Amino acid sequence: MSDSILVWFRNDLRLLDNPAVLDAHRSGQPIHFVYIFDDSGKHARPLGGAQKWWLHQSLTRLSEDISKRGGRLVLFRGDPEKIVPHLVSEWRPSKVVWNRRYHAADIACDTAIKAQLEAQGIAVKTFNGTLIREPWTLVSKSGGAFKVFTPFWRAARENHDVPSPQAAPDAFASPPNSSSNLSVSLADLALEPKKPNWAESIAEAWVPGEAGALAALETFIDHGFAGYAENRNRPDMPSTSRLSPYLRFGEISINRVWHTSEMAVQSGRTKASSEDLRVFQSELGWREFSYYLLYHQPDISKINVQRRFDEFPWQNDPAMYKAWCRGQTGYPIVDAGMRELWQTGFMHNRVRMIVASFLIKHLRIDWRQGENWFWDTLLDADPASNPASWQWVAGSGADAAPFFRIFNPMLQGEKFDPKGDYVRHYVPELARLSNKYIQAPWTAGPLELTAAGIKLGTTYPRPIVDHDAARNSALAAFKALTVYT
Repeated sequence: MSDSILVWFRNDLRLLDNPAVLDAHRSGQPIHFVYIFDDSGKHARPLGGAQKWWLHQSLTRLSEDISKRGGRLVLFRGDPEKIVPHLVSEWRPSKVVWNRRYHAADIACDTAIKAQLEAQGIAVKTFNGTLIREPWTLVSKSGGAFKVFTPFWRAARENHDVPSPQAAPDAFASPPNSSSNLSVSLADLALEPKKPNWAESIAEAWVPGEAGALAALETFIDHGFAGYAENRNRPDMPSTSRLSPYLRFGEISINRVWHTSEMAVQSGRTKASSEDLRVFQSELGWREFSYYLLYHQPDISKINVQRRFDEFPWQNDPAMYKAWCRGQTGYPIVDAGMRELWQTGFMHNRVRMIVASFLIKHLRIDWRQGENWFWDTLLDADPASNPASWQWVAGSGADAAPFFRIFNPMLQGEKFDPKGDYVRHYVPELARLSNKYIQAPWTAGPLELTAAGIKLGTTYPRPIVDHDAARNSALAAFKALTVYT
């Protein structure tokens, strides 16, 4: 057994406030830094294309950050249950450390590895590097799992101080041998698209990595935090943190986001109010709740939380689904959101609700199809928030919006994109249309359309469904379901 420690990175690709890294550094021993791209199909859900692109950039930055401090990140591909024991056999570290995960398959993987290593006399230490409160620490007053957000979040905050974030080590000691016959290069992981390179516009919009995460947090504090409680619903304003991809890959800790935002308000650095802070922290709480749900229902991306929705009469319409994916529904706020997603790998949260509601309730297409599309195209899609949010909109999830709450896309656009700036940016063929018609171009007269250079059905599609008819059909389907159940 050598005088070294193995740090296994997963969804925690940072050095600042990383408890596993800090524990290894405090030992004073040389450190093996390892990342395993698990494509075995046994554990984690395979990453979507957008997430793979981000992961490539994030691993590049992490490797550079470790190298600057004298260490080395070694990459592997395959089943961690085989690779980690192999590395322990090769390198003989005295201890292996990692930050915990919360999906049942990941937990089973980690538990099996830990048991195998400890049976060999190798110490294993794990940490919470992802959440404010881990799922198993919270139970309802009845002794079961929480099913409603408000009491969950109240319990999560009660008698619990969020730990202050810790600085990153200045330097690492490297072991004399960190090579392995199983290691691969970053290029070997084949995470980036080839031809066509659909990620070009995404690369222009984001700076992955820990430094990018810290910069995004500072930008939000200085330019988007004030007025967050109200403005977070406005896709035409820079009013959200855009931290979700960084949190998804663990390039910034929840502790740092929590304390930085809190201190900014308390110190007067920002004009954000205590209500802005409360609402922002509540949004972080929904992320916590999603992981709580994932822990208690690992198949949340496949199975309705409310099982009565198993009988819902979904429609299978590939043409409608394709129009939705491409942002060609004829409803401007919906199309703008879907095009923002394709161009940037991101979508404003209010618009996510609008487009999800449209797919589920206007088109009556199974929420799982939408969740799969988001999983492949969203940079921030994680195994907890993505399915939990889709089930929330569908009405089938925990503490979900009722199914009969059907967003009117025209009214949503008028309320949250009042001047049409968001629509004009992502649906440029409507750019010359007046504010009066920008959210419903089919209501404009021939003169207005001609003046704006629009020919409905040619330059921009007519609505693929009638709002009122689609709404009535969805409500009838839901009523039949409730009667049946």
